[in-house]
Amino acid sequence: MRALTWEGKHEIALKHVYDPKILNPLDAIVKVTTTAICGSDLHLYNGYIPTMKKGDIMGHETMGEVVEVGSMVHNIKVGDKIVIPFDIGCGSCLHCHDQEYSACDNSNPNFMIPEKLYGSSGSGIFGYSHMYGGYAGGQAEYIRVPYADTNSLVIPPGIEDEKVLFLSDIFPTGYMAAINCNIKPGDTVAVWGCGPVGLMSIKSAFLLGAERVIAIDHFPGRLNKARACGAEVINFESEEEVLETIKYLTGGRGPDSCIDAVGMEAHGHTVLNAIDTVKQKVKLGTDRPDALRFAIQSCRKGGSVSVPGVYGGLLDKFPFGAAFGKGLTFKMGQTHVQKYMEELLNLVLEDKVDLADVISHRLTLEDGPSAYKHFNEEKDEFIKVVMKIH
Repeated sequence: MRALTWEGKHEIALKHVYDPKILNPLDAIVKVTTTAICGSDLHLYNGYIPTMKKGDIMGHETMGEVVEVGSMVHNIKVGDKIVIPFDIGCGSCLHCHDQEYSACDNSNPNFMIPEKLYGSSGSGIFGYSHMYGGYAGGQAEYIRVPYADTNSLVIPPGIEDEKVLFLSDIFPTGYMAAINCNIKPGDTVAVWGCGPVGLMSIKSAFLLGAERVIAIDHFPGRLNKARACGAEVINFESEEEVLETIKYLTGGRGPDSCIDAVGMEAHGHTVLNAIDTVKQKVKLGTDRPDALRFAIQSCRKGGSVSVPGVYGGLLDKFPFGAAFGKGLTFKMGQTHVQKYMEELLNLVLEDKVDLADVISHRLTLEDGPSAYKHFNEEKDEFIKVVMKIH
């Protein structure tokens, strides 16, 4: 089969690779119909996530048709169209029983790597380095899905892929980010970053009862998307004092909660961001947390900071004194996608939310290598890339 593979920093290739096979009776093989490039994939593309190996298959936003199932798979059958969550849950450990699927104890065979780095391991993740299990991703013609009963959502017949593809990652991620804000009716939520997860966070904040959402970015195309979702927008490059602007818009109090939908590769024009950028380039630092710093500084006293943006290591100049002084609540982490998929599918089927409006480019697997380059370098135009496979 053909697949997009990681060949090194800033190098993605379309290659012929071995077809996946059933390795365990709990497995399923899926013929991929549609997949997408995630902003998190750019962390791999830019070389910031360790333990990638030449030839690793990329991608973790995937859906398709089941073509083979193992002997112990009961909830899906050949011919079903399914959405595959990016996180891999075993379905039987303590965390899976508590619906904390991204903290699964059993799905990461390389648990010792994150255990050394972080003290414990989360779940395996499709197409996201050997630190997270070394699983082949979904930017390919076929994919093996382990623990298939747990890691699948059957889609009713006749539903277009684009309506439901993002149930695999960015919609549940934005939704959990908004849930972590503990939103009450009438709240104001600030969202840092208007990429796909930021846009889904905006939609989710309104679904959960927020009265206002303030979106901060510097790409006009992304800010226009945020405005179309109902947010008030701030371009941090044209506003000299972003924190003062947010304070003015909230009557001097600050937002009730803030969402950092940017993560480890934040853009910015502050001195600290310049230092972060240099340290990242020379491998003296792992993350550029400028968006998180601003989220902490802008949030009202007693508010919440939610972090769906991916971080990989140690953060410099973290304003913990401000967080402590304000009494902020923090919630963060990889999304427990399976927990929310059914609920969010119903919202889509009831036409209460449109997911496809974040798509900027509809391409093919052949376009994949150049799409990564454009997505990385032209973020104003390339907001969300979807690739049709079959």
